[in-house]
This record gives sequence, C-alpha cells and structure tokens, in this order.
Amino acid sequence: MAMRSRGLQLRSRRESLLVVVVVVVGVLLLLATAAPPVAAAGLSRNYYAKTCPNVEALVRGAVTQKLQETFNAAPGTLRLFFHDCFVRGCDASVLISGPGDEHSAGADTTLSPDALDLITRAKAAVDADAGCSNKVSCADILALATRDVVQQAGGPSYPVELGRLDGKVGTRAVVKHSLPGAGFSLDQLNKLFAANGLTQTDMIALSGGHTIGVTHCDKFVRRLYTFKGARPQYSPPMNLAFLRQMRGTCPLNYSPATVAMLDAVTPNRFDNGYYQTLQQQKGLLSSDQVLFADRRSRATVNHFASNQTAFFDAFVAAMAKLGRIGVKTAGSDAEIRRVCTKVN
Repeated sequence: MAMRSRGLQLRSRRESLLVVVVVVVGVLLLLATAAPPVAAAGLSRNYYAKTCPNVEALVRGAVTQKLQETFNAAPGTLRLFFHDCFVRGCDASVLISGPGDEHSAGADTTLSPDALDLITRAKAAVDADAGCSNKVSCADILALATRDVVQQAGGPSYPVELGRLDGKVGTRAVVKHSLPGAGFSLDQLNKLFAANGLTQTDMIALSGGHTIGVTHCDKFVRRLYTFKGARPQYSPPMNLAFLRQMRGTCPLNYSPATVAMLDAVTPNRFDNGYYQTLQQQKGLLSSDQVLFADRRSRATVNHFASNQTAFFDAFVAAMAKLGRIGVKTAGSDAEIRRVCTKVN
C-alpha cells in the first residue's frame, strides 16, 4: 500500500508539472502573439534623432507642397515604395536612372513622374538643412514620404522605422518576376507575398492602397472584350453596367495613355471604398476582383469593407513589414546617395 501511495503521489506531481508547463507555454504564445512587431536589425524610429532630428518635418513639408500641386503624387509615391521594396528590397534602387535601370522594365515603365519629383524635392529639402546634408538615405526619405502621402490623403498616420541605406544596383532584369501581375490569381498573389514574408491578410490590406490612383487600359482591357462564342468571358465576374461603362473609357482602339480610376467613388481619398468596389464587382484588375471572387479571401474583403478602422490597422501593420524587406543597413553594397537618381 505504501509503494502504491508513493506511486500515486509521483504521478500526481508529474501531472501537476505537466499542467504548469502547458499553462506557461500557452501564456508565452499569447504574449508572443500580442507583442508588437520588432523592428528589423539596424532600423529604429529615432534613427536620426541626433543627426537630423527635423527629417520628418522636412519631408512632410515637401509632400504637402507637392500634393497642393497635384494629387497624382500620392498614389504614385505609394506605388513607388511598394515596387522598390518588392524589387531588391527597400533600398531606393527603383529611383536609379540610367541604361537598363528598373524604370525601363515591365510595370516600372509607368511609375509616376510626380512621385519621382516628390522624392527629389524631399531629398533637396533635407539636404538644405545644414545639419542633415548627406545624412539621410533616399530609401528612408521614400519611406517617410509614403507615410505622409497616405496620411494627407485621409489614411492612417503611423511611425516609420528608419536606418535604411541606399542600394548601388538597379537593373531591369529582376523586375518582371518580382511584382504581382494584373491577372494574378489568389494563389499567385499569396505565393509572391509569402516569399516576401507577408501573409494573405497583409496582401489584401496592401491591395487596399488601390483606393487611390489609376490604371492603364492595357492592364484590364482583356476583361472587357474576351468572348467565348457569343458571350462575354470575363473572370473574375464584372458588373455588366460597369463593363459597358469601361468599354466607353477603353474602346478597342484605346490610347495607351488612357487611364481609369481604381476606386471611382472616392478616388482622391484613402479609405475602405476599394473593398466596397470589389463587393459590387467593379474591380478593374483581375488581381483585385479575385480577392472577393475567391472564397478564401472574401471574408477579409467584407471585413475591411464594413470596418475602415480594421483596414487601417491591418494596412499599418503590413506597411511596417513591407518596409523591412531586404533592407541594407551596412556593407559595401550600400551607401547614402548624394543624388537619389544615381549612385555616388
């Protein structure tokens, strides 16, 4: 009986210990889930606190001035930042101008001149401050300007991690396979974004940037005029009245310069209208409309369409992750460019 009693006591202790371990692990997992994202190595929000404490105000001033001249700089800058980070990482290589540069490849051929001008102005404003000259990278200026155009267009403001250096290489060879295509399926989108450390929710939130801006006819015209027999064959589905309207905007003999608003209801305001457009089957790009057409992503679209705060929160989280992709903070392959369009 004594042996049996001691055995029961040992078993009870083991079970108690197991319970404690399970509880502790559970708490740790909960804390890990709830913890804010950690900045990438070398990045911090106060990186220029001593070297250029006014950098954010200087960039913001340039953004405000440019947006007073043309709103086109807002969606253009957001797109510029996304393209930069997805091609070689967030190193401002997208700004380099020269033979065989990224501008001359695929989707980068339509990067906004107004956005490029905005970054040039912001760089000049920063360098005009005696204490800041040649101390702030073009990559960080682009990241700050992107935050500011989003905020000034009505979107969320958010802290920006700083400390990126500028890359020394910008070539067209890697652009084509680094960016999402207008006809991508959900699986293709998820694969590309996952390769950059982003989830499906991140992808859907970042796609919400299409709430401002335009796209050219060649990116969606196939959806308007593809037939199977005598019936239109457009997939994902498109609202028929909207289809007829878009045929008026982009006839078969459309001009390559013709554009259409991605969110025709509030094209100059950063809001959740993009997702409501998808619910109405009025997404121009297949890669946009598929987010609602595919059941695996539809719930997130519906959530963001009905809850702008949820969209803004997810967008801010995704932008933080986007801004950490492939950053350079040291090494011989990085520098602070004196002129953003060319290496030193």
